[in-house]
Amino acid sequence: MNPWFSWDYVQSNASTLWSATVEHAQLTVIAVVIATAVSIPLGVLAARSRYLSAAILSVSGVLYTIPSLAVFALVAPFLGLSMTTVIIGLVMYALLIMVRATLTGLRQVPSDVIDAAGGMGYGRMQLLARVELPLALPSIMTGLRIATVSTVALVTVGAVVGHGGLGGLILTGFRNNLYKPQIVTATILCIVLALLCEVLLSGLTRALTPWMRRRA
Repeated sequence: MNPWFSWDYVQSNASTLWSATVEHAQLTVIAVVIATAVSIPLGVLAARSRYLSAAILSVSGVLYTIPSLAVFALVAPFLGLSMTTVIIGLVMYALLIMVRATLTGLRQVPSDVIDAAGGMGYGRMQLLARVELPLALPSIMTGLRIATVSTVALVTVGAVVGHGGLGGLILTGFRNNLYKPQIVTATILCIVLALLCEVLLSGLTRALTPWMRRRA
C-alpha cells in the first residue's frame, strides 16, 4: 500500500522523523544566528554611509541571486559534503533579508529623537545601543521572522549534499518509487516547523517591543 498518509509509517519511523526534524531545526537556528550576527553590524554600517550602503546591499543582493545548488557546487570542493557547506548557503540567503530589515529600521528612527538623545549627552555608541537599535527592533524582528521561515524552507535543498533535515526524507521518498507517506509526513513536519518558528518569533517580538502593543 502507498497511501498519501499513514499513521503506521509515522509510528514505525518515529525516531527517523525526529532525527530529521532536529537536524532541520539545528541547521535553521545556526544559519539564522550567524546571519543575524553578521547582518546587524552590516546594517549599521550601511545606515552610517551612503557609499557603504550601496556596496553592502549590492554584494548581499548578488549573493542572494546565486542558485542554491550552484552555491553548494562552489563550496563543496573546499568543505566537502558537510553541514558547513549547507550553513554557508543558508547564511548567504538570509543576509540580504536581515541587512535590509536592519537598515530600514535604523532609517525610520525619527531625527528629532536622535537630536534629543544627542542633546542629553549620548555618545555615538550609546545612541546606537540605547536609542536607534531599540527603535529599529520591530523592523529587525520582522526581517528575522521572514529570514527564519525562508531558511526552514531552504534547508530542504541541503538534501542534495546529505544534510537537508526533512528534505532528505522528501528526496528519498521521491527516489523510492514515489513513497507518498514519507513525502507527505516530512512535508507536513517542515510546514509545522516553519509555523512554530513564526509563532515563537512573533511572541518574542511582542515581548521585546511592549510599546508597540500599547500603541496598537
